[in-house]
Amino acid sequence: MKIKVGVFFGGNSVEHEVSVISGLQAVHAFSVEKYEVIPIYISKSNQMYVGEHIGKIESYRDINALIKKSREVLLVREGNKFNLIYYPVKKLGNPVYSSIDVAFPVVHGTNVEDGTLQGYFRHLQIPFAGCDVLASAVGMDKYVMKAVLKAQDIPVLDCCRIFHKDYIKNQEEFIQKVENEINYPVIVKPVNLGSSVGIKIARDRDALYEAIEYAFQFAKGILVEKAITSLREINCSVLGDSEEATASECEEPINSDEILSYQDKYVSGGKQEGSKGMSGAKRILPAKLTMEQRDAIRQLAVKTFKALDCNGVARIDFMIDTSTDKIYVNEINTIPGSLAFYLWEAVGISFSQMLDRMVELALKRDRENKDIVYSFDSNILSNMSFGGAKGAKR
Repeated sequence: MKIKVGVFFGGNSVEHEVSVISGLQAVHAFSVEKYEVIPIYISKSNQMYVGEHIGKIESYRDINALIKKSREVLLVREGNKFNLIYYPVKKLGNPVYSSIDVAFPVVHGTNVEDGTLQGYFRHLQIPFAGCDVLASAVGMDKYVMKAVLKAQDIPVLDCCRIFHKDYIKNQEEFIQKVENEINYPVIVKPVNLGSSVGIKIARDRDALYEAIEYAFQFAKGILVEKAITSLREINCSVLGDSEEATASECEEPINSDEILSYQDKYVSGGKQEGSKGMSGAKRILPAKLTMEQRDAIRQLAVKTFKALDCNGVARIDFMIDTSTDKIYVNEINTIPGSLAFYLWEAVGISFSQMLDRMVELALKRDRENKDIVYSFDSNILSNMSFGGAKGAKR
C-alpha cells in the first residue's frame, strides 16, 4: 500500500513564492510507486487549499484565480487517521477530501518554518518530516542559534542584537555599541528571516542607520555582525537525525554583489531557466576547496546539525575569511530552498532517494515519540472541592 504524503507549501511569509517552487519540486520528485502525494497550498492568510490545479506551477501566475477554483480544507485527526476535511463542511456527501499518513512541510521563513507549522503537526500527533518544533525555532532565530553553537565550540561571528522597541528609545546608544564592539564594515540582518531578505552592509554611521531601518521593516529584532571583507561563502547540506547524519557535497554560490541576494538565489537563474528555485541559482559545484577545507566544512556541518538536534535535511551556510582561512557557521536553513537536492545529486543521491530518507526519518521519530509517556490516567478533579477558584498549584 502506498504511503499518503501531504506536501505543505506556501504560508504567511515573505518567502511564500520560494516555498511554492520548492514544494512543487518535491511533489513531482516523490516516487509514484511508493507514495500517493497530495499537494496542499497554504495561502498568505494561512488557509489550506487542495484541488487539481494546486500541483501545477503555472497556476500560481494568478493565485487569486487558483484559490477560486480550489477547495479549502482543514487537517483533522479522527482516531488514527488524519483527514483533510472540506471547509466549510459539506452538508451532503463525503466531507473528506483525502487522508494523509505523513505531513511533509516544504515551507520557508517566519510563521511556517520557525516551528509554527511543526507545532501544529505535533499538536495533531501526525508524523511529519524535517526538524521538530525546537530545532525549527532555534534554527530560524539567528541569535539563539549562535548562542547554542557557541556553547558547543562551533565557530560563529560575534554580534549585537536589538529589538525595535529598545532601539527607538535610544538609537545613539546602540550605534555606539556597534561601533565600539564590532566596528565597520558590518552586516545588518533580520534576526529570523532567510533568503537574504532585509540584509544590507554598512560601512559608516549613515549607512548603519539606513540598514537598521531597512531590516526593521521585516522583523522586530535585528542582528549586526562584522562583515568579512575577504569572504568566500560555502554551503553544505546534511541529511539524517541526531543519531546518524551525513554531509553532502559543498557548493560556492555566485553573487552579483557583496551579499548573495534574493535576486541571485531565486530570480536571476529563473529568468533563463524556468522556476527552479535554489537549484537554478548560480554556483560552483563542487566548490573549489582543498581536501582539508572540504573535510572541515562537512564535519562542521554535521556537528552543527546534531548540536541543534535537527532532523531530515538542512543546509548550513559557511563563511571563509580568506585573509585568515578561518571558517565560520553563518546560518542554518532547516528547510532549505529546493530542499538542497542538487547538493545530494552531486554525491550520487537522487532527489527521490533523499525524500525517501526524510519520510523514513519522520516515521522513525513518530515511533520513538509513541514510547514516551506524555500523560497518565488520573482524575485529580474527581475529589476536588470547587468552593473557590484558587487553583491547586502553589
